[in-house]
Amino acid sequence: MNAKSNYPEHASSAASTSRLASSRTKIVATVGPACRDPEQLRELILAGVNVFRLNMAHGGPEKQAAVVADIRAVSRALGRPVGILVDLAGPKIRLGELPEDPLKCETGSELTFVRGDRSDSPTRLVSNYARLIDELRVGDTVMLADGTVGLEVVSKTVNAAVCRVTAGGSIRSRQGINLPGVALSVPAMTGEDVANADWATGQEIDFISLSFVRSPDEIRALKVMMAARGSTALVIAKIEKREALERLDDIVAASDGVMVARGDLGVEIDIAETAVAQKRIIRACQRFAKPVIVATQMLDSMHRAPRPTRAEVSDVANAILDGADACMLSGETAIGDHPREAVAMMSRIMRATERMLGERPTTPPPLAEHSGVTAVTAAVVSGAVAIADQLHAKLMVVATRSGGTARVLSKHRTRTPIVGVSDNEIALRRMSLFWGFVPVPGAPTHHGPQLREFMAEWAMREAGLGRGDNIVYITGSELVPTAKNLVVVHEIE
Repeated sequence: MNAKSNYPEHASSAASTSRLASSRTKIVATVGPACRDPEQLRELILAGVNVFRLNMAHGGPEKQAAVVADIRAVSRALGRPVGILVDLAGPKIRLGELPEDPLKCETGSELTFVRGDRSDSPTRLVSNYARLIDELRVGDTVMLADGTVGLEVVSKTVNAAVCRVTAGGSIRSRQGINLPGVALSVPAMTGEDVANADWATGQEIDFISLSFVRSPDEIRALKVMMAARGSTALVIAKIEKREALERLDDIVAASDGVMVARGDLGVEIDIAETAVAQKRIIRACQRFAKPVIVATQMLDSMHRAPRPTRAEVSDVANAILDGADACMLSGETAIGDHPREAVAMMSRIMRATERMLGERPTTPPPLAEHSGVTAVTAAVVSGAVAIADQLHAKLMVVATRSGGTARVLSKHRTRTPIVGVSDNEIALRRMSLFWGFVPVPGAPTHHGPQLREFMAEWAMREAGLGRGDNIVYITGSELVPTAKNLVVVHEIE
């Protein structure tokens, strides 16, 4: 698909004047009732959203197809490529209906899991996972209500598992069940997930995330399934199980990107270990040159309050300093009272924090050999960053077909602003998740002089560059097929 045919060349001039001044860390926002209207989506994009997340646990294809159409329409009207992430729900184990809702669980009391779809007693619980009782063992821990209520299995029969409440609290129907350390036979994708992935291929979705990943084989299986259906969506592994941490490098290598899903992760492992696990995941993504999203409760208080807590501001800042490519808003934008304000606040925090990154010397990231690009491309990218740094270039421009070069360059965290151009609309939308990149549609990517003239005009009009300013280009030649092996420095005249 040609980018020129979908984005008006100058439609975004008034809206994008300060695009290079926006945060370089990307913002992922979840779509929900609080931001569903096209005008609300437009406001969020202008406030800083780069990727919209569709949570398939709260709405199937029929409902989400209209959201996709509205996002695409608003994105094209603004001339801003915006990505869409379809988040598969995965095998989430949940409580069934409770006879008494909410149910108060007193510490030291006993609750019993039984088979079936419904319970006839407040002390008897059912779940949506038929094999739960079979796979529980005496001594196992069961966590309910996002980890606020804790149980321990004390005895078991063929049809029941008796649990003692070790941490009291209230539970509600359909809340999640977490089983830290329990080896489950549940498949990585449910039938509903497969149907949703099928639908996503027909929508040209940019990113698709798999929940509760436990092994790289699950990621590979999803990739094969998507490819067989003609999809080029990047597959994002959500790290929220201890098994995933135990095979972290293999999962990161198999994935196109990673999400640190701190909600369930903070229940599946000791909550005190969550911050350390986050740093470890981000470092692995740096080694493999994969984008990483930090998610869950980043500005949680802004569900209702117009301002975040100081701890939340520090949380976002530390994720950026750790090396996150993107931060995600969930309920803050989906069901919160202040969705636009939450996006604007996250953007403010990012810009303030990124000034600190600019004080650091630019150093090449420790890219793994299987980062997904040729050795020539990796070397040229590193050299181009050094050249831009030494010349105090005002802009770097990357011409890419698939976005692979852009992904690797983003890991260098260069202080020089970066523009990505492509004749492939899908690649432009992919760059919406890559740190530091501003995807610009409509550029003549196959003719060097025309590209330089186009970008010089764009830079003067949109970014305030002027005569004597340097722009560094990374493009390809015919010398090395598939490689980006040409660096050009252009001084604006």
